[in-house]
Amino acid sequence: MELGTYAEALSLLGDENRLRLCALLAERELCVSELVRVTGIAQSRVSTHLARLRDAGFLRHRRDGSQAFYGLAREGLTDTVRGLLLEVSASPDRTLRADRERLAALDAERHAGLPESAILELDRDYSPGRTWQSLALGAASLLRLGDVLDVGCGDGSVASVLAPYSRTLTCIDNDERAVQAASDRLASYAHTSVQAADVHALPFRDGSFDDVLIFHTLTYAAHPGRALSECARVLRPGGRAVLLCLDQHEEHDISVAYGLLHPGFSARKLRGLLGAAGLQVSRAEIACKEARKPHLRVVLAEAQKPGHAADRPSSPRPGKRTPSSSVRAPEGAPSQRGVRRAKK
Repeated sequence: MELGTYAEALSLLGDENRLRLCALLAERELCVSELVRVTGIAQSRVSTHLARLRDAGFLRHRRDGSQAFYGLAREGLTDTVRGLLLEVSASPDRTLRADRERLAALDAERHAGLPESAILELDRDYSPGRTWQSLALGAASLLRLGDVLDVGCGDGSVASVLAPYSRTLTCIDNDERAVQAASDRLASYAHTSVQAADVHALPFRDGSFDDVLIFHTLTYAAHPGRALSECARVLRPGGRAVLLCLDQHEEHDISVAYGLLHPGFSARKLRGLLGAAGLQVSRAEIACKEARKPHLRVVLAEAQKPGHAADRPSSPRPGKRTPSSSVRAPEGAPSQRGVRRAKK
């Protein structure tokens, strides 16, 4: 390889956003709209970066209808460049981790927790507007939720689906960028709040919430038992905890790449952890299995705090935030709405 080619490769890899795109494309193909949603980079800039990376041989692409899908062209890269990009994709860097979490949230939003085989069936029988996202939003409209806590909310993708059907919705995350993204996404709902907090020491009084969501958060908790005990503490009697997490696996590379502190939890292990936290487990089982290798599985667990549940109120109608909005916050929640940034 000529000296000028080396210089061009170094120039391409000297841009942080291009490294982020390469990290996301190292494991799977993604289209431009998906990369825009995950990274928050403007579409014009994403397209420009992808074009430069493609022209330099870093990426391969294919068209499917009107969309172009990109992936890392590993076979055309030198060993040095390939090794560097794979190391970047496995980095525990906070920005890269947030990108991976947003991608996982995007997948969850589209798949609605249904088996990959069913997703493929729907895609094959597609008709305009009939998508898993639209079906998930329709199913969510049947919900009537009380005061909800979303633990490890990420960018608020799941919270935005549940917000119209919750009396109040409180979201926490320990990543400042995620807190800001979730706050922006939920800004139109006056009955929501987002703040930086640690799941091991939730800043809420006992019995503050009717429902606690723990979606793909437990594998990032340093002390899972303590985290679940905190979630149980802030539940009201009769309140529910709903948990999603990877089933226990032996894919060490995935744990490293995504910064997981635990290689998933089996259904049996989750039953034990939830029971030790003082909750009555009604369900803990494999909910779905990925069709692509390494065929990771997801466990769904539901548990209830002993006691009598209070009647759940009708959910608020979705609407824009107004100065006169007055919605009761859960006991112990901060009175200031919006973001409470993490202190650096």
